[in-house]
Amino acid sequence: MNRRRRHDDRPLLVVAIGGNALLHRREQPNIANQRANVAGAARVLASLAESRGLVVTHGNGPQVGLLARQSEALSGSDPVPFDVLVAESEGLIGYLLAEEIGRQLGPERVVVLLTLVVVDRRDPAFGKPTKPIGAMLDEQGAREASRRGNDVARDGDGWRRVVPSPEPLEIVEFAAIRSLAEAGYVVVCGGGGGIPVARDGGVLRGVEAVIDKDLTSALLATELEADELMILTDVDAVVAEWGGPAARPIRSATPAEMRALDWASGSMGPKVEAACRFVEATGRVARIGSLEHAGDVMADRSGTRVSMS
Repeated sequence: MNRRRRHDDRPLLVVAIGGNALLHRREQPNIANQRANVAGAARVLASLAESRGLVVTHGNGPQVGLLARQSEALSGSDPVPFDVLVAESEGLIGYLLAEEIGRQLGPERVVVLLTLVVVDRRDPAFGKPTKPIGAMLDEQGAREASRRGNDVARDGDGWRRVVPSPEPLEIVEFAAIRSLAEAGYVVVCGGGGGIPVARDGGVLRGVEAVIDKDLTSALLATELEADELMILTDVDAVVAEWGGPAARPIRSATPAEMRALDWASGSMGPKVEAACRFVEATGRVARIGSLEHAGDVMADRSGTRVSMS
C-alpha cells in the first residue's frame, strides 16, 4: 500500500469512542453528565494528539435513542427520521468534543464534520434490527417499547431498543477528512457511524437506520492508511465467554483467533469485526480497551491488541 505524505511524519491514529463511554449506562442523559464525560475523553484525546495525527469518531446510541423518544413524544407530528436524528446527535456530540478538545489543544486545532455514509437499501440488516440505541430498559419498559412498535433485545442485564444497522459502503466526505487530517487538524467525524444515506439514481437520500460506528471507523482508518485503529469503550478489554464461568480477558490475538469465537452482535461483535477488518486490510494494529485507560491501551499494558502476529 502506497502511503500518502502528510504535513509531518507523525503517525496517524483513528480513535473510535463508544457512545456508552460518553454517556454511561443508567446515567441521566443530561448535558451536564455528557459534558463531564466528554471532558475526560478530551484529556485522553489531547494527550494522544501530542505525538500523532488524530481522527476521532464516536458512537451515539444513548443520544440518538433519547432524541427518538423525544420525537415520538411530540403529539400531532410525524416522528423524525433516523438520518435526521443521527445528524442531530453528530452535531451535539461533535460540538461537545470540539469544545473540550479545543480547551486542551486550542479551538483552531479541531474540526467537526457532519459525515454521510452510503449503505445499500437491500442490505439484509434492514430485516433484522441489531443496533442498540437509547437508555437501558427494565422488563416493563421493554414491553412498553415493544407495544409502541419498536424492536427490543437483551443488552447485558437489561433491555434496549434495537434498529437496523446496515454495512457502511462509502464515506462521502472522505476526501475532506483526509485533507484536514493531512493539514494537521484533529478531525471529529463519522459520528454515530455517519448519517445513513442510499443512492437513488444520482441523488443521496436518507434511510431509517443507525450504522455501527466501529465498522465505519474501520473503513475510514483503512482508507486513510492510518497507522493504528483504537476502539475505546467502557470495558477494559475484550472478554471471551463473557458472563460465564470461563470468562477471560483477551490481551493479544490475531483476526483468525478473534473470529473463531462468538461475540454479541449488538455490542462487542462489531468492535471485534472492525478491528479484524482493519488488521486484515492493512497488516497494522488495532486495539480495543477502556477510554479511561487509553494510555495503557496504547502501551500494551491494558486492553486487547489485534495484529497479524
